[in-house]
Amino acid sequence: MTEKNFVCSADGHILEPTDLFRTRLPKHLRDLAVWEEDFEIEPLVEGGVRDFRRLHTPGFEGWTVSHYRHYDGSANTGDPDRIVNDMDLDGIDAQVMHPNLSLFGLYSDHHELSMAHARVYNDYLIERFTPYFHRIAPTAPVPISNIGDAVAEIERVAKAGFKGILLPAIAPKPYWSPDFEPVWAAAQANGVHIFMHCQTGDVKVKEPEATTLKVIKGLAAEVNEPMTGERAARRMQTQCIFAGVVPQRIVIDLIGGGVPERYPDLHFALIEFDAWWLASLVGAMDKAWTAGIGQDLDWWLGYWDSNRPDNDQPHMARIIRVAEKWPYPLRPSEYVRRQFHVSFQDDPVALAARHITGLSTVIWGADYPHAEGTFRHSPELIDSLFAGVPGNERAAILGGTLGNLVGFGTPAAA
Repeated sequence: MTEKNFVCSADGHILEPTDLFRTRLPKHLRDLAVWEEDFEIEPLVEGGVRDFRRLHTPGFEGWTVSHYRHYDGSANTGDPDRIVNDMDLDGIDAQVMHPNLSLFGLYSDHHELSMAHARVYNDYLIERFTPYFHRIAPTAPVPISNIGDAVAEIERVAKAGFKGILLPAIAPKPYWSPDFEPVWAAAQANGVHIFMHCQTGDVKVKEPEATTLKVIKGLAAEVNEPMTGERAARRMQTQCIFAGVVPQRIVIDLIGGGVPERYPDLHFALIEFDAWWLASLVGAMDKAWTAGIGQDLDWWLGYWDSNRPDNDQPHMARIIRVAEKWPYPLRPSEYVRRQFHVSFQDDPVALAARHITGLSTVIWGADYPHAEGTFRHSPELIDSLFAGVPGNERAAILGGTLGNLVGFGTPAAA
């Protein structure tokens, strides 16, 4: 057992009261609210669990999970005292926490509904979790389908003591869009950083099944039906190719749009995407703007229009010279190292590539209390995964970088 580090998990979830939105949303929106119901069944397998929870909300009707549990095995209810106790038992000193199933109602194409969910959830956090802000840093969800409302909500939650806002991974417009400029300005001016959690955004209220629900049905088929060559290939495509598309697009759109250049004090944390893809991304982004040794900068390619004079051929270009047109003073990888952070759980590749990506770009998270996370086994996972990692680097990844970012007062190791 190595010496205990300060551990700040980047990825926890607060289980909302099952009727929070049905009782607090404006009455005309309650039929579309996110709400949950508990029920018990005869176990699906011998000795299996009995208690389940079903989600009701547009696009996710039928989504059902067995209960998440506290350290002692009892059903998790999202009580902050129980969360802190679980953190103590799991070796977590501080935790950035995000919504749970309300993630599926916060970023839809129905702006009034999304913003109403966000305000109710943020009010609930203020009421219930403010006394725990010294251990728990909740992110405040902010829908960005109306920029004026988003700016107002950013200002409101910042005054309430939040250190981070949660934006959708799939935005209504690409993140390079100038339309989001007031959002970045408000976040930096109010001292809150940007978090984005996987599987958020792009919910269409009138569609019976959201993309995330379709993915879950596919996962169930992988488990319950015979594994074929096609299914094996499809799973690896999903895990190894498609899973990295959304986070890479976020990074590329923000950097390509010049957002970190214009807002150097604003940080972006991508949560629960793992980080195995990050090393290849930073290398490829830089390569896109680098003319290689031996490449002929005076090589022309295009379409020759015989109806135009030789000196007026707008479809001909010295193609390789596009690498010289990068519009910002830093390379893409330098913006990543300065302002981006990607969380991982059990990802040896992310650790092995930390000196390529930049040490501060990788941060650890337990995904409490989700079954796919490390909760109840975090100390042993940390000891195994970080074996051989120098102490100062281990300290930065496990909590120093993130703790400093969200105000827990523990600076990242040099």
